Amino acid sequence: MRVGVFRGVSSFRRVLLALALLPLLAACENSATAFMVDGKDHALILVREQKVFWSDEVKQALVASRLPKCQKRVTIHPGSTTLVEMRVYEAGERLWALQQGNRWYLASTEVCRVQDWDNAEGRPPGRLVGSFVLKDGASAFVAAPKDGG
Repeated sequence: MRVGVFRGVSSFRRVLLALALLPLLAACENSATAFMVDGKDHALILVREQKVFWSDEVKQALVASRLPKCQKRVTIHPGSTTLVEMRVYEAGERLWALQQGNRWYLASTEVCRVQDWDNAEGRPPGRLVGSFVLKDGASAFVAAPKDGG
């Protein structure tokens, strides 16, 4: 006895139906992009996950990682299906300010914490390090020019 979605459908038609559904599943996003601070063991990572293709919302998280002492994933405000640039600024020793649209976050790999930041002035606290952006259809971290230009 067959049960489920494919009940009464021949094997050939089941394969065709499954193949037809693949592009819908491919529309979902599941990415992790790293700003490598100091080698492979020290990074800030932007994680984006879209569970279902019909949702316009993408869950986002930031991971502060400085192995072996720190690795913490913190959910941040959701994003849209098109990645809105997230700028990363130096804000102190092992401390970064991240700006995505009008939202600001502070991430520390010293105390292993990520939090919202009410940056009332809206000005960056330090030098731009780079940005998480959409590049060639995928999220990527692009470093800022060293000369600031």
